[in-house]
Amino acid sequence: MSHCIVLCVSSEELIAGQAQELRRGTVVLACLALLDEPQYGYALLETLNNADIAVDGNTLYPLLRRLEKQGLLDSEWNTDESRPRKFYRISDAGTEARAELIREWNALVASMARLTKETP
Repeated sequence: MSHCIVLCVSSEELIAGQAQELRRGTVVLACLALLDEPQYGYALLETLNNADIAVDGNTLYPLLRRLEKQGLLDSEWNTDESRPRKFYRISDAGTEARAELIREWNALVASMARLTKETP
């Protein structure tokens, strides 16, 4: 008879959790990549999810506010429609940060390809 004293996690759950950790760091770069044109949060959320970058609103909206506080995004309210929406757009500082993050990303992909002996 097998007893589990610690939380038992299936290998599928373990892999899913690790994959989520890998993706989590990509959301910032993905947002910066998509916000050359102003978008409101829900549209950005749909675009990310359609690109297979799984993120939910409870993660995205605080992230957008943090990036704005850091000066990487600018925002403005659109009150032309019945429901006001906050639109986000990458700032000049965000454009510079995005370029550096893309360089870092490409270097990381190349390093991982060498370590795993896979072609990127």
